[in-house]
Formats: sequence, C-alpha cells, structure tokens
Amino acid sequence: MQLPPIKFPLAKVGIGKMTVGNRWQKIYPAIGKCRGEVALFLGCVARITDTRSLNASIVVMNYLGYTVHVPADQTCCGALYQHRGEIDKADVCARKNQSAFAHLNIQAIINTASGCGAQLLESGMSGVNDRIIDINKFLVLSEGWEGIQVTPLSEKILVHDPCSLRNVLDEQRYPYKLLEHIPGVQILPLAGNGQCCGAAGTYFIDQPEISNMLLNDKITAIKESGARYLVTSNVGCSMHIANGLHEKGMEIEVLHPVTLLARQMGLEL
Repeated sequence: MQLPPIKFPLAKVGIGKMTVGNRWQKIYPAIGKCRGEVALFLGCVARITDTRSLNASIVVMNYLGYTVHVPADQTCCGALYQHRGEIDKADVCARKNQSAFAHLNIQAIINTASGCGAQLLESGMSGVNDRIIDINKFLVLSEGWEGIQVTPLSEKILVHDPCSLRNVLDEQRYPYKLLEHIPGVQILPLAGNGQCCGAAGTYFIDQPEISNMLLNDKITAIKESGARYLVTSNVGCSMHIANGLHEKGMEIEVLHPVTLLARQMGLEL
C-alpha cells in the first residue's frame, strides 16, 4: 500500500511558559479497516521537544488500523517529581492521568518514552496498569504490516537501550525488532548498553560531573562505530546524547525508532 504524506502540527514553545499552537486532535481515526482503539500518552517533555516521535506514533498506528485518542487533560507522568522526592506531586499527576484515560474504551495506553512508561506502571494507576505499553512493543505485536511498504535504508543503525526500557520494563528487544521492518539496515546495539547514559531523569542536573563521564563513554562508543544514526526510546536519553554529540561537533542523527520507521514509510512529520 502506497502511503500518502501526512503533515502534523508542531508545538510552539514560549520562554518561561509553554504555548501550543495547533494542539493535537482528540481523536485520529484509523485508516482503512479498524483493528482497535488506543490512547497516546504525550508526556510533558516530549510534547515540546520531540513532537516527531509522537506524530510518528499516531500516523503509523493509524495506517496499521488503530484509532488513536489523545486526551487533552493528561499531564506529566510524575517521574521528575518522584526522582526529587516530591512524592505528593507525583501522586497528583498519577490521579490526573488516571482520570484522563479512565473513560476511554481503549485496548492500550501507548507511551513513546520508556521513562514515562515505567513511571506510569509504578505509580499505581489502578485499572489501567495492564494496558500501558511502549510504542515499540505495541507496533511489533500489531498485525497489518504485510500491507505496508517501507523504503530500504542501507545504513548502520545503532540502538541505545535506555535504563528504564532495559532494567524496569525488560522490553529492550522490541526496538530492534521494530527496525527489522526497514529493509537493508544493519542493526547494532550501542557498545556499553548496560551502562546509563548519564541523563537518568534529573541526574544530569544533580550530578553533572558523573553524568558527563557516563555521557562521554557513549560519545566514544558512537564515534568508534562509524554509524550515522542512533535510535533511542527515551526522550531524556535522546536529548542528553544529542547535546553531547553536538558539543563534540559530531553530525550523528539521534531519533526514536518509530520516527525512523515512519520516515522510511514515506510519511512527513
């Protein structure tokens, strides 16, 4: 099936206060036969800095036959509050999110950032925990791929395993499986994937020296690989590593696996 290009609005950010022009729609209907309905968790950082991954998730799920709901009243997952010991604020986030998603008749709540997914699972969102799933896993387990055309890419793709995806969710294998839908790619794990990149929520702010040491190990491994692309499934890791590469003058593209996949499907995000 040849896919027509779809363009999504991007968030606009104002200094000191987030202002969003063209918010996400509440519902994005499935294209073709509807296989089911899901909801997308936006997160507070990704909706500003990584709209590409959110938009890619919506459009790929649409083409696989899923209607995607995006509740407007969802909020932060609460992870950053919890990392700083502000448990009461984290609990408020959990209750707000539970309320935002509880009324929807959906099969799953999809997240694109593994840190958010881990927090949502651990925050006691009663009644929805069993439906929270990472976008990589959801797409790998979804049907309908036989009708999707994906342009080959003859490149080496490094895969970074976020700690939350590897150590909390135990789902680090799914990004690799998702990328297998792209013909021609050479999929390789980033050397040292068992070690944190140094972002770790607010760790890069609280412990910058140690964080930078961990980051430098990742930069060295990326440089030695000779790859042009690095994919990772957590927005905090992505920003941290991309910033480190930029400071070193290294032109390595850092993006989410679903974003790369959507690009090879011919979709404009």
